[in-house]
Amino acid sequence: MNIRYQQIAGTSWGFIALIAGLFAVILAALGSVYFMEHHGHYVTGMSNRVVWGVPHVLALFLIVAASGALNVASIASVFDKKIYKPLARLSGLVALSLLAGGLMILVLDLGRPDRLIVAMTEYNFKSIFAWNIILYNGFFVIVAVYLWMMFERRMNKFTSKAGLAAFAWRLILTTGTGSIFGFLVARQAYDAVIMAPMFIIMSFSFGLAFFILILMASYKWSERELGDVIVNRLGNLFGVFIAAVMYFVIIKHLGSLYLAENSAVENFILFGDHIYTPLFWIVQMIIGGLLPLALIYLPAFRGNRSALGLASVLVIIGGIAQLYVIIIGGQAHPLELFPGKEIIEGYDSIATYSPSLPEIILGAGGIAVALIATTLLLKFLPFLPESLADSVADPHHKK
Repeated sequence: MNIRYQQIAGTSWGFIALIAGLFAVILAALGSVYFMEHHGHYVTGMSNRVVWGVPHVLALFLIVAASGALNVASIASVFDKKIYKPLARLSGLVALSLLAGGLMILVLDLGRPDRLIVAMTEYNFKSIFAWNIILYNGFFVIVAVYLWMMFERRMNKFTSKAGLAAFAWRLILTTGTGSIFGFLVARQAYDAVIMAPMFIIMSFSFGLAFFILILMASYKWSERELGDVIVNRLGNLFGVFIAAVMYFVIIKHLGSLYLAENSAVENFILFGDHIYTPLFWIVQMIIGGLLPLALIYLPAFRGNRSALGLASVLVIIGGIAQLYVIIIGGQAHPLELFPGKEIIEGYDSIATYSPSLPEIILGAGGIAVALIATTLLLKFLPFLPESLADSVADPHHKK
């Protein structure tokens, strides 16, 4: 494959406006952090019942998506699919950028960001949170080495081995993230081993949604040619991941409904009169699942890039809703403190939570960090092929 990589030349007013807008969001996020730190977390919608709010939802969404964004590079290196190899550099870049944005939110929402050094130097290996510190740092190192081997021609022969290591590490990382919930037995909404594989397939879907949007926007704005073969191949793969996420969600809830002890929390999520039920059915399942599948597979939309881009946006919206239902809905349902007993007063009611503006701005700041890192590195380093026309990208293309 005769692929030439080149950074994006020139500086347009649109590029300057994009960078300025993203910087403004990041500055607003830092201001929100200062406001919450100065006044205390009582200015947020969080409480002693709901301790993980919207910032954690968006942080975990970006972290999970980071793992999935590397999937394109993994398919190229591990499974030797040549058509994906020109996209491997961009795949690694998007993965690192999303992880950086997610960790920024996570660190700044801890309440004491200065205490992060303790978490990085003193480990409790019985805690999945401690293991995740190792997994996140390891992901940065392995993917950075992987990218270096792709950039350095002398090291290209080791790319497949580095890709295999990155593939294995990201599966472990997402398993660890899902295990935070899967082995948290105190919460009935979380306590399910299927959470770990479900988070892996969620990462494939969310990460590919980001990757498709960034790929199409980069080639459109830089006026480079992007052939139909790659776009259609990514679209078909995307549809499979969306369907797989819906399958795991259905199995997870059917399994919980089968257990009598989980009937209360399942009725709360699936058939309740709170925000979590419409978020689940309307936003997660319909907007984030069925509609994207229709946009990808219905004959009227096949090969339509606008439809694929809209499907990617809808999956991102549905994915955020899915994590909102899992994380915040799981906390809102009362704890089963004394099985078989009735609690007269205190923790027997549904916890309320309304995200505050500073929380939302902080979460948006993490997304802005991911996007600005991607944009600047695409501008100054050769991550993008000069052309991904069908004749260049597809080794079996017939003129």
